[in-house]
Formats: sequence, C-alpha cells, structure tokens
Amino acid sequence: MSLLEAHGLCGGYGEVDILHGIELVVEADEIAVIVGPNGAGKSTAMKALFGLIHVRQGTILLDGADITNRRPDRIVGLGLGYVPQEHNVFPSLTVRENLDMGAYLRRDDFAPQLERIFEIFPPLADKRGRPAGQLSGGERQMVAIGRALMLEPRLLLLDEPTAGLSPRYTDLIFERIVAINALGVAVLMVEQNARAALGFAHRGYVLAMGRNRFTDTGANLLANRDVAEMFLGG
Repeated sequence: MSLLEAHGLCGGYGEVDILHGIELVVEADEIAVIVGPNGAGKSTAMKALFGLIHVRQGTILLDGADITNRRPDRIVGLGLGYVPQEHNVFPSLTVRENLDMGAYLRRDDFAPQLERIFEIFPPLADKRGRPAGQLSGGERQMVAIGRALMLEPRLLLLDEPTAGLSPRYTDLIFERIVAINALGVAVLMVEQNARAALGFAHRGYVLAMGRNRFTDTGANLLANRDVAEMFLGG
C-alpha cells in the first residue's frame, strides 16, 4: 500500500470539472513532482487532496484510509500537511508565533520540533521574533513550510514553493525540500521550475487539461523528448 493514492479524481469549482480522472501515487520515501502548463489542473489536484474542493468522482487514500472529501482539519490530523502558494503566513505574527500556530492540534511538548524547524531553516532562528511580513519572500516560504512541519506530517503538499523567488532562494528551498525528505517526510509538490524539480524528484507527473499525460521517474521525464518539447521548453 502506497502512502498516498488518488484514483480517477474528477472535480473542480461549482459545476465545472477541472480534473478529469487524475491518478497520483506517492510512496512514503518519495519526492513526487507535478508539472504542466498553466491551467493543467495542478493546483486544483493539490486542493482536492487536501479537501479544499469537492471531489465529484474518484478516491483518495492516505496510508489505506479513505480521505476523499474529508475536511482539511481532519486530514491534517492524519498526517497530511499543505502549504498553499499564496497567503501562506500570518504577516502580523512573528516567525515563532507562525510556527506555534502550526502546532495548534498538538497537546504535547512541541519545543523539540520547533528547534528542528530552526535547524532545517537556519535563517529563521535569528529572526524568530520578527513579524513574518517583514521577511523576504524566500524566508516567508520557509516559515510556511516550517509551520506545516510542526505537526510532523508523513506527507507534505507544496503548491509552487518557489513561485516569485530569486534563483538563490529557489535553490535554497529545493535544497531544504530534499533535506526534509531525507528526514522521513514524503513530498508532493507542484512546481513551475520543472527541469530543476524533476532533477531531484523520484517520481514525476505531467498534467495537461486536467488529465495525466506522462508519469515516470524524474530522470526519465527529463530524458523524454516529447516531454521536453511540449512541456519543458525543448
């Protein structure tokens, strides 16, 4: 049994389906990347997995448990974390307060996990008392990912984690994602920097018009001429 399985997902917004039979699988030790053109349904698929849009047809399994259309607060408690692309920090709260908010379901001592976040993202340690709204875009993304990690998820969903970031911060976020995975957290991410992300992904999905177009290892997708010409700029 895979950690995450999504079979035949159809759904979208209102009466309009954006997803048309999406299939996704993520193993417990993997980094999986979803790429594709604008409007392909990438972010919609992530929202469907996290219960943010209604799945009209299909099944989502997390470690064998059916989480299809469950409320996000219930899904979080089962070990699935989610970081949206936008509005993913509380700008008026400090870095430490943002991270504390991520531990809202915990009733134990989460201080060790807090320190682990500062080890994963050293730039945040010295800025723990600074409002998140005063941080750079890259640092805010670290806060958002760190907050999702406070509940120690088994699988982390990241929607465009490097959108709008400088090359320096893009490389740093990618490096930290690999490090998080090495700590035992599976990752499923939507990413616009497709070539770079597929370069370290164990598994890749290419979506187009709400459907699976290609599924393979990251390395094989990079080597696929059709994928390169249609989705990676040649």
